[in-house]
Amino acid sequence: HVQLVESGGGSVQTGGSLRLSCSVSGYTVSSLCMAWLRQYPGKHREVILSIDKAGRTSYADSVKGRFTISKDNANDTRYLQMNDLRPEDTAMYYCAAAPSSRFCVRFESSDFLFWSQGTQVTVS
Repeated sequence: HVQLVESGGGSVQTGGSLRLSCSVSGYTVSSLCMAWLRQYPGKHREVILSIDKAGRTSYADSVKGRFTISKDNANDTRYLQMNDLRPEDTAMYYCAAAPSSRFCVRFESSDFLFWSQGTQVTVS
């Protein structure tokens, strides 16, 4: 039974930083494609970045240069470091996992099988 538990999030001023964590259990995280997605009210979830089994990362243009994803295989955890936050980054954020690295470049939310509970990020 795969579980993703997300922590972090909260409120921050424009230009500030936050770090989200995603802890994985029930599966070897190093063998998964992991991604972070966000969802605006009334909109579909969109993939904003991913990291595959080999550690290769992909980023949406909206977060490139500001957000980074990193991994800690020893603790089965992935991190999303968000810098230079803007009001338009205000959304619910989710981490998600897929069993194949090819999903890491497709950037389709429907490819991801396992999801965290989500956390709200508010930038004002």
